[in-house]
Amino acid sequence: MSDMRRRVPWPFPGDGFPTDLGAVVQRTVLDGALPALTVAHSEDGDWMVGDGVNDPNEPGATVATHISHVVERDQSVAALASLPPGKQADRDAPGGAWVVSDFAYEDD
Repeated sequence: MSDMRRRVPWPFPGDGFPTDLGAVVQRTVLDGALPALTVAHSEDGDWMVGDGVNDPNEPGATVATHISHVVERDQSVAALASLPPGKQADRDAPGGAWVVSDFAYEDD
């Protein structure tokens, strides 16, 4: 799995994340130090995964990678492949219910 696509037409076939879909992921989530507590799908099709604690805008805090790496760590993220553009899902803790709301970049 080396190719990574930034945007893939949504909804995804089979209701799951495509294996080559890229996302901006906080390093703390990717390395397992903290769980994924925020997943966002921007209006323009980008996906972001955060820990809900640390500032993802800090230098070096995020990396572009396949979203499948996040799903490998936490299968509950897979259910969010149906999250429409312009929405985000948050939860308080691993295993908690995902709560969907409107997404906007902090500068908006």
